[in-house]
Amino acid sequence: MILLLEPDIDRQSEQFRRLIEHLDGLQGINHRTHQVRGSQQTLTEIYLIGDTAALDVDDMRALPGVERVIRVSDSYRVLGRHRDDQRSSEFHYNGVTFSQDSFHVFAGLCAVDNPTNVERMFRALQEHGQTCARMGAYKPRTNPYSFQGHGKECLPWVFELAGKYGIRVLAMEITHDRHIEEIEDALAQTGNPTGVMLQIGTRNTQNFELLKHVGRQTRFPVLLKRGFGITLEESLNAAEYLASEGNSHVIFALRGMKTNMGDPHRNFVDFAHVPVVKRLTRMPVCIDPSHSVGTRAACPEGILDMMHVTAQGVIAGANMVLVDFHPEPARALVDGPQALTMDELPWFLQDVALAREAYLQRRELSRRHHADNPL
Repeated sequence: MILLLEPDIDRQSEQFRRLIEHLDGLQGINHRTHQVRGSQQTLTEIYLIGDTAALDVDDMRALPGVERVIRVSDSYRVLGRHRDDQRSSEFHYNGVTFSQDSFHVFAGLCAVDNPTNVERMFRALQEHGQTCARMGAYKPRTNPYSFQGHGKECLPWVFELAGKYGIRVLAMEITHDRHIEEIEDALAQTGNPTGVMLQIGTRNTQNFELLKHVGRQTRFPVLLKRGFGITLEESLNAAEYLASEGNSHVIFALRGMKTNMGDPHRNFVDFAHVPVVKRLTRMPVCIDPSHSVGTRAACPEGILDMMHVTAQGVIAGANMVLVDFHPEPARALVDGPQALTMDELPWFLQDVALAREAYLQRRELSRRHHADNPL
């Protein structure tokens, strides 16, 4: 059961104290308090955990400060969609809005190599009106001898360059809880010129201690990639780990499944699950065509496979695209064969815009159909 409190309720007030005092007295019921800070107001949600079936909804609604009560029947208690649950999926970070209606492209280097290439990437993004990017400083690799990222040493100049070119949010994978502190230190050192979205990669989707640690911090939003060898439900439960610890600003990323059923692509493209995730949860959904396809192969008409699958995900309603670019893919330290080039950036963005417009038209067509044919 979820108790939605009155907007901007003071957690130091007598009203809130009396509510918590009552909840503390419920037998067999534990409770957790979450705050969702929006651009206009702060919403407080209290999650009741335990045998809540005997609790009467009207009695709970009459408690001090309670505006609405939602009875939960699904596993994803914080992030899930529940009956009569109209809570927004929207959150704001560093001037950028993320929701199941928004749309952003995060293009950039899979792995940071040198300041020149990072600056070329940021400059190109600025020239094409982009304010988000991907930049990998920490790189988990299958082979222990492969390049594993410059780590904290590159963070100050990456952040400074992002600020110079108006990049407001960087998606950056972390593999250890100490990386959060390193990012915080580098941001403070450079005067907070940009923002960071912490990315949990597919190898760490079920690293539960890392998920708990990342969930306990609420400064940075989180991009969680689906595990490449587990079910969708298991990956969604991993996202719930983050939210249950306090951070519900989570974006769920589809990045392909590891199976030879996807050959000759690197992974089996799973973008048909975009609407499924949006139906089951309130999370915005990201697609990662680069790691799904893994090559620059093109169809006879000249369109890259990677662009085809991107369009499929966007036209299905994806809210974010995470895609690899590099000024010189042949010299990229990580995943060069799948990286798009700088001169392909405008083509890619225009192609994505066509798919997004098609999705918006399909959504409007659906709205008109249901308006004309009410149940």
